[in-house]
Amino acid sequence: MAEPKLPRPDAEWPTLALLVACYGIWVVAVTFAAAAWLPLGIVLAVLAIALHSSLTHEVLHGHPFRNETLNEALVFPCLGLMVPYRRFRDLHLAHHEDSILTDPYDDPESNYMDPAVWHRLPRFIQGLLRINNTLAGRLLLGPAISMHAMIVADWRAIRVGERAVLNGWLLQVPAAGLVLAAVALSAMPFWAYFIAAYAGFSILKIRTFLEHRAHERASGRTVVIEDRGPLALLFLNNNLHVVHHMHPKVAWYRLPRLFAENRERYLRRNDGYYYRSYAEIFRKHFLHAKDPVPHPLWPDR
Repeated sequence: MAEPKLPRPDAEWPTLALLVACYGIWVVAVTFAAAAWLPLGIVLAVLAIALHSSLTHEVLHGHPFRNETLNEALVFPCLGLMVPYRRFRDLHLAHHEDSILTDPYDDPESNYMDPAVWHRLPRFIQGLLRINNTLAGRLLLGPAISMHAMIVADWRAIRVGERAVLNGWLLQVPAAGLVLAAVALSAMPFWAYFIAAYAGFSILKIRTFLEHRAHERASGRTVVIEDRGPLALLFLNNNLHVVHHMHPKVAWYRLPRLFAENRERYLRRNDGYYYRSYAEIFRKHFLHAKDPVPHPLWPDR
């Protein structure tokens, strides 16, 4: 399906308005809400952190301005503290090569492993990864497992001289430092903010939990979750994931209409990889894994 010919404004005001709202919620969370009742402050901070990550995803795809530097400046404060923007950008754009989706080596966002590697792992690690393949496990363990894997891989890359990886982490120092300095001056203690940062990352794991599946055809690997509730807004309609992968330059607020106008074509293209809502996903997969950890279509050597 060809890229839709939609007019591209100089500035995408819905995205800018959401950015202002996101930072506003965050300020209220760490100041007035945290002072009034700390649990409320934490909850609001979690929502702001998750939304900021979704907006960061918009930015790396070229929104809301046509100027890349200006876009990056809009999300420079790393509210979630953990993932450097430029590492997220480079890894995620590599992931958008649909032909490598779910590949344990070439897809940087794959949750599958080479079966040969899987069989060499200690049973304790295998157990953790099996738990991580349930939605409950992904919420609890997913952020820690993801960050560990990313840091190990990036440290290896830095040691062999990959400057882009090093620069991404060096920029993270002021990006996270700016946020921590603001928290230090706020009513929210550091321990509470660290909980919020981890929980914000956990919420994002709901979105990424089953975005892709093992399938012989690349076009059949990407999901549609036809949800219009609060999680769809928090994820900026990325639940319509096959639409986003086919048209990554289309802004978040245009995806629902694009899907509605071509619903059957998208569902034919992804071979019916479909869920009605996030509630259905929770019912089916909260305690039961959707997939095995070793890639089911790779040879078991």
